[in-house]
Amino acid sequence: MEDVAGRVLIDHALEASRNAHAPYSRFGVGAALLLEDGTIIPGTNFENASYGLSLCAETVALAAANVAGRLKEVVAIGIVGGVIANGAIEGDTPIYPCGRCRQVLNEAADMGRRDIVVYCASADGAIMRRHLLSELLPHAFGPGDLGIA
Repeated sequence: MEDVAGRVLIDHALEASRNAHAPYSRFGVGAALLLEDGTIIPGTNFENASYGLSLCAETVALAAANVAGRLKEVVAIGIVGGVIANGAIEGDTPIYPCGRCRQVLNEAADMGRRDIVVYCASADGAIMRRHLLSELLPHAFGPGDLGIA
Protein backbone atom coordinates (compact mmCIF):
# COMPACT_ATOMS: atom_id res chain seq x y z
CA MET A 1 0.00 0.00 0.00
CA GLU A 2 1.39 3.39 -1.00
CA ASP A 3 1.96 6.06 1.62
CA VAL A 4 -0.11 8.94 0.20
CA ALA A 5 1.27 11.63 2.53
CA GLY A 6 4.81 10.57 1.69
CA ARG A 7 4.13 10.62 -2.04
CA VAL A 8 2.63 14.13 -1.83
CA LEU A 9 5.63 15.40 0.15
CA ILE A 10 8.11 13.81 -2.26
CA ASP A 11 6.28 15.37 -5.22
CA HIS A 12 6.55 18.81 -3.57
CA ALA A 13 10.21 18.17 -2.72
CA LEU A 14 10.87 17.24 -6.36
CA GLU A 15 9.29 20.51 -7.47
CA ALA A 16 11.42 22.46 -4.95
CA SER A 17 14.60 20.68 -6.06
CA ARG A 18 14.25 22.31 -9.47
CA ASN A 19 15.17 25.60 -7.78
CA ALA A 20 18.27 24.28 -6.00
CA HIS A 21 21.16 26.73 -6.02
CA ALA A 22 24.03 24.25 -6.09
CA PRO A 23 26.68 25.60 -8.48
CA TYR A 24 29.57 24.15 -6.43
CA SER A 25 28.50 20.65 -5.43
CA ARG A 26 26.14 20.22 -8.39
CA PHE A 27 23.97 18.22 -5.95
CA GLY A 28 20.41 19.52 -5.80
CA VAL A 29 18.12 18.81 -2.88
CA GLY A 30 14.46 19.57 -2.32
CA ALA A 31 12.47 19.20 0.88
CA ALA A 32 8.83 19.64 1.83
CA LEU A 33 7.36 19.87 5.33
CA LEU A 34 3.86 18.74 6.24
CA LEU A 35 2.19 20.72 9.01
CA GLU A 36 -0.69 19.59 11.25
CA ASP A 37 -3.36 21.29 9.10
CA GLY A 38 -2.04 19.87 5.81
CA THR A 39 -0.02 22.94 4.82
CA ILE A 40 3.12 22.08 2.87
CA ILE A 41 6.24 24.25 3.13
CA PRO A 42 9.01 23.63 0.56
CA GLY A 43 12.73 24.22 0.81
CA THR A 44 15.77 23.76 -1.41
CA ASN A 45 19.49 23.83 -0.85
CA PHE A 46 21.19 27.18 -1.23
CA GLU A 47 24.96 27.03 -1.61
CA ASN A 48 27.47 29.82 -1.10
CA ALA A 49 30.99 30.22 -2.46
CA SER A 50 32.32 30.03 1.11
CA TYR A 51 30.74 26.55 1.48
CA GLY A 52 30.29 26.90 5.25
CA LEU A 53 27.47 29.37 4.72
CA SER A 54 25.49 26.99 2.52
CA LEU A 55 22.01 26.00 3.64
CA CYS A 56 20.43 22.57 3.37
CA ALA A 57 16.94 22.18 1.89
CA GLU A 58 15.60 20.81 5.17
CA THR A 59 16.80 23.76 7.23
CA VAL A 60 15.48 26.24 4.64
CA ALA A 61 12.01 24.65 4.93
CA LEU A 62 12.22 24.54 8.75
CA ALA A 63 13.29 28.20 8.86
CA ALA A 64 10.28 29.11 6.70
CA ALA A 65 8.00 27.24 9.11
CA ASN A 66 9.62 29.08 11.99
CA VAL A 67 9.13 32.47 10.32
CA ALA A 68 5.44 31.62 10.04
CA GLY A 69 5.37 30.72 13.76
CA ARG A 70 4.56 27.10 12.91
CA LEU A 71 7.71 25.14 13.75
CA LYS A 72 5.94 23.08 16.43
CA GLU A 73 3.34 21.98 13.85
CA VAL A 74 5.75 19.93 11.70
CA VAL A 75 4.57 16.32 11.44
CA ALA A 76 6.58 15.04 8.43
CA ILE A 77 9.22 15.94 5.87
CA GLY A 78 10.00 14.61 2.41
CA ILE A 79 13.52 14.86 0.96
CA VAL A 80 14.87 14.17 -2.54
CA GLY A 81 18.20 14.90 -4.12
CA GLY A 82 20.82 13.96 -6.62
CA VAL A 83 23.45 15.14 -9.06
CA ILE A 84 22.36 18.02 -11.27
CA ALA A 85 22.70 17.03 -14.94
CA ASN A 86 20.93 18.38 -18.00
CA GLY A 87 18.82 20.74 -15.89
CA ALA A 88 17.44 18.00 -13.64
CA ILE A 89 18.57 15.99 -10.63
CA GLU A 90 19.56 12.40 -11.24
CA GLY A 91 20.23 9.45 -8.97
CA ASP A 92 18.62 6.19 -7.98
CA THR A 93 19.51 6.15 -4.28
CA PRO A 94 17.32 7.73 -1.58
CA ILE A 95 19.07 10.57 0.23
CA TYR A 96 18.89 11.22 3.94
CA PRO A 97 19.18 14.41 6.00
CA CYS A 98 22.68 15.22 7.19
CA GLY A 99 23.47 15.21 10.90
CA ARG A 100 22.91 18.96 11.24
CA CYS A 101 19.48 18.69 9.62
CA ARG A 102 18.55 15.77 11.84
CA GLN A 103 19.44 17.87 14.88
CA VAL A 104 17.38 20.85 13.62
CA LEU A 105 14.46 18.51 12.88
CA ASN A 106 14.78 17.24 16.44
CA GLU A 107 14.21 20.77 17.74
CA ALA A 108 10.91 20.91 15.82
CA ALA A 109 10.02 17.43 17.08
CA ASP A 110 10.67 18.46 20.68
CA MET A 111 8.58 21.61 20.27
CA GLY A 112 5.68 19.62 18.79
CA ARG A 113 6.12 16.74 21.20
CA ARG A 114 6.07 14.21 18.36
CA ASP A 115 8.35 11.91 16.40
CA ILE A 116 8.53 13.47 12.93
CA VAL A 117 8.11 11.14 9.95
CA VAL A 118 10.99 11.45 7.47
CA TYR A 119 10.47 10.33 3.85
CA CYS A 120 13.72 9.88 1.94
CA ALA A 121 13.58 9.44 -1.83
CA SER A 122 15.72 9.01 -4.91
CA ALA A 123 16.13 11.92 -7.32
CA ASP A 124 13.18 10.82 -9.45
CA GLY A 125 11.04 9.92 -6.43
CA ALA A 126 10.71 6.31 -7.59
CA ILE A 127 12.31 4.88 -4.46
CA MET A 128 10.93 6.18 -1.17
CA ARG A 129 11.72 5.08 2.36
CA ARG A 130 9.79 6.03 5.50
CA HIS A 131 11.53 6.52 8.84
CA LEU A 132 10.85 8.13 12.18
CA LEU A 133 13.27 10.86 13.18
CA SER A 134 14.10 8.90 16.34
CA GLU A 135 15.40 6.07 14.12
CA LEU A 136 17.66 8.47 12.21
CA LEU A 137 18.86 10.32 15.32
CA PRO A 138 18.77 7.98 18.32
CA HIS A 139 19.68 9.48 21.68
CA ALA A 140 19.23 13.01 20.32
CA PHE A 141 20.43 16.05 22.23
CA GLY A 142 17.57 18.44 22.93
CA PRO A 143 16.11 21.03 25.27
CA GLY A 144 15.71 18.44 28.01
CA ASP A 145 19.48 17.97 28.11
CA LEU A 146 19.78 21.68 28.94
CA GLY A 147 17.25 21.40 31.74
CA ILE A 148 14.52 22.98 29.62
CA ALA A 149 11.32 20.95 29.63
